[in-house]
Amino acid sequence: MGDALKDIYSIEFLKDFGNKVHKVYKDFDSEQFTSCILSPPWDELQLKARIHRIAEKLGEYLPRPFEDALKILFSINESCVGFPYLFFPDFVATYGQQKKYFELSMNALECFTQQSSSEFAIRPFLLNNPEHVMEYMLKWSLNENEHVRRFSSEGCRPRLPWGISLPMFKHDPSLILKVLENLRADSSLYVRKSVANNLNDITKDNPETVLELAQKWIGYNSETDWILRQGCRTLIRKANPTALALFGYTDFFSENPLFRNVILTVDPHGIQIGDNCEVNYSLDIVWNTPAHIRLEYGIDFIKSNGRSSRKLFLLSDKTVPGSSHLSGRRTHSFADLTTRKHYPGIHQITLLINGKEAAQTILNITGGKK
Repeated sequence: MGDALKDIYSIEFLKDFGNKVHKVYKDFDSEQFTSCILSPPWDELQLKARIHRIAEKLGEYLPRPFEDALKILFSINESCVGFPYLFFPDFVATYGQQKKYFELSMNALECFTQQSSSEFAIRPFLLNNPEHVMEYMLKWSLNENEHVRRFSSEGCRPRLPWGISLPMFKHDPSLILKVLENLRADSSLYVRKSVANNLNDITKDNPETVLELAQKWIGYNSETDWILRQGCRTLIRKANPTALALFGYTDFFSENPLFRNVILTVDPHGIQIGDNCEVNYSLDIVWNTPAHIRLEYGIDFIKSNGRSSRKLFLLSDKTVPGSSHLSGRRTHSFADLTTRKHYPGIHQITLLINGKEAAQTILNITGGKK
């Protein structure tokens, strides 16, 4: 939900939406509604804050009884499709949390998620009443509409990006697993991606729970196997031995090596911040049988405090023939990003095979270009 997206809420969009409301609710002052939203501090608000501001102001200009306001939104819902209309479910989260509105709010979120998405709006309700809300999520996981089924998984992800955290599910994800059980072989890739992301969230706090589930589900069908592979991606990156074995990565030991003649080089050996370098690798597979290997290189980035922190970059993940020679190169940029700032110093670069260090080299980075 990058900042650039906030510009979708232009004056033209707001006026068009206001006109849609006015057609079904003649007392709605579209001009004043738009003016009120765009008043300070609108220009300083980021995307989520803008969504919430629209929802708040909508409540001020619609009829006061929550149920009457919802009737108006229901009547125009079919013409309000897509990401910009996330303020529909946000309206429900803002004005519909009273106990007397619980069922109405759940039905509204089910309705609105089919046009935009209610994954963020459901989370305050989950925090207040997780068991009751998860009863609805379980029901929604069997809905014929793929958007509703996806909502049943995406809405309860413990670590949903840009969403309110759900600490109770970080502690105990058992209620989530009941929902995911219904979705483990869903016909929709849209839904399966959400299930995989939910499982990956759970691995951050309860890795053994997901591994036990994966061992039960593996082989159910190809869709389920894909979900599990994606859901365990963080465990695979961390070289969790159970996850690696479950997904067929070849295990090897120092007394029975899988590879030899491993070479890792970097060219040039010294660059400035903002430059590129080439990472080159080669190795020979010793075994004469096929091997499933994951090749990565890790860079120990120097941080502002002088310490280092490793980040891994995938080179390949595949089954290779026995007695084969593998080689390749990767251009790596050391330009500053919004998510990573580079600092001068000696950076160690490591080649990893199925999570095990196989070779190292170093790169000297100096201050950026003037």
